[in-house]
Amino acid sequence: MGWLTMPFTSMGGHPTAKAYLDAQFTYTHEVEGGTKGLRVLASSCPQNRTYYAATQVMTNGIGREIFAIICKVHWCPNSKTGEHFGYKDMEESMGPYEDDCPRSILDLLSPTDNEYAQAWRTRCRARLERRARKLQHGDRVRLDSPVKFANGHTGSEFIVEKRGRRLSLRDPETSLRYRITRFMDLPWQVVPVTKIHKTIFA
Repeated sequence: MGWLTMPFTSMGGHPTAKAYLDAQFTYTHEVEGGTKGLRVLASSCPQNRTYYAATQVMTNGIGREIFAIICKVHWCPNSKTGEHFGYKDMEESMGPYEDDCPRSILDLLSPTDNEYAQAWRTRCRARLERRARKLQHGDRVRLDSPVKFANGHTGSEFIVEKRGRRLSLRDPETSLRYRITRFMDLPWQVVPVTKIHKTIFA
């Protein structure tokens, strides 16, 4: 499905992308012999950028399998063309590129044999694991791939400097400090430091 865009006046009074999409994916239709529909069990749309939802198939009011819906979101309150909000929806079985789904939503999903959905869930959980890594002030880290900065410097090893929640990376050779966007999402390893203990003679 392609993009669907609209002005705020067409959002049915819903104040956010999340509220609108929750309503869109929660519905019941009359069919021969009963009803069919969907129900959003949990959803997330941080900063109105990407929407993730655990969505349950409903048949005659009974909950069936639960799968993920992902929407790329366009949110532009100051649009001069009236395209304030837009979205492009897809299911996990389509193998979406976006893989920042919260763990709370992933944990609700039913088991699946679909290879694309399995691969997507694996990528989401791998990202969660990367973000859960712990760093201490003074740790030495090595990126799997070197990063080139605006000043022309290219580096792959840095010393971690933490000031509260702020994190910067110091080059061990030049002592220059850098910041890397979405650093916790990148593949890197903490370099073990060999500690030399003093020998004490009795």
